[in-house]
Amino acid sequence: MVVKGKVHKYGDNVDTDVIIPARYLNTSSREELAQHCMEDIDKSFIENVKPGDIIVADKNFGCGSSREHAPIAIQASGISCVIASTFARIFYRNSINIGLPILECEAAAKAVRNGDEVQVDFATGKIQDLTTGASFQAEPFPPFIQNIIDQGGLLNSLKNKKKP
Repeated sequence: MVVKGKVHKYGDNVDTDVIIPARYLNTSSREELAQHCMEDIDKSFIENVKPGDIIVADKNFGCGSSREHAPIAIQASGISCVIASTFARIFYRNSINIGLPILECEAAAKAVRNGDEVQVDFATGKIQDLTTGASFQAEPFPPFIQNIIDQGGLLNSLKNKKKP
């Protein structure tokens, strides 16, 4: 799978409380969660995000509470993937569980700028900054995890699993 989009860049320690504030946790509507995604850190995010865009952040993206609403809000907003130096482990797992592609790549997280156009090949882990021409290498997911993401998350993967 290859995705391409405009970068929305953030720093260290982007907390799940700013990805989707607690005041919106009473809904499970993907559309409503998308409307409030990132609003406490970037008021114009929802107005500027386009389907296929990419979030790039520094260290510890998705820290804070374990709310699954955070990766759901990101995915529902149209973001095709998140690249960060590192992810909070629970956010990492929740993202895979709902089928949101994420990659850890410190070099890309440091070099890519807000507004750059980036292309990501998940099979190879190659990240290309199409604006600057720079290329970066992330560790691609093992096939079983990529399969979960390709099927839209863990539940879909289990539903589609062939029984012996």
